[in-house]
Amino acid sequence: MSLDKIINYLPFLLIIGFFVWRYSKYSSARKKIPGLLENGAIIVDVRSPEEFRAACNPKSINIPVSSIAAQASKLDKKRPIVVCCASGARSGIAAGVLKQKGFENVTNAGPWTNTLSGDR
Repeated sequence: MSLDKIINYLPFLLIIGFFVWRYSKYSSARKKIPGLLENGAIIVDVRSPEEFRAACNPKSINIPVSSIAAQASKLDKKRPIVVCCASGARSGIAAGVLKQKGFENVTNAGPWTNTLSGDR
C-alpha cells in the first residue's frame, strides 16, 4: 500500500482510535464505580441544572462545572469523588479543578449514565 493511500485513511483511523481510547478509559472508570460507592464516594454531576433535572443518577449531587471551584469546599476531601457529565469533557475539567484544590481520590466517570453501573 502506498503512502498516499495510507494518508487518505489517516483521519478515519484517528477517529476510530479516539473512540477506542475513550471507550476503554470510561469502561475502566465504570468498573471502579461500585467499589468507590461502597467506600462512600460522592457522585458530582457537573452538567447544568436543566440537564441534571432532565435525567440523573438519584445518588448524585449537581454542581455545575462553572461553579465547581467555588463550591469545592462543600465536598469532603477524605471521600472519593466521582465526577460525571454528558460526555466526559466537563467532568474532565471538574476533576482537574478538584485535584488542584487538593482532592486526591477523584474519578472521571465520563457520561453520567456510567454512574448507574452499580444500579443496573
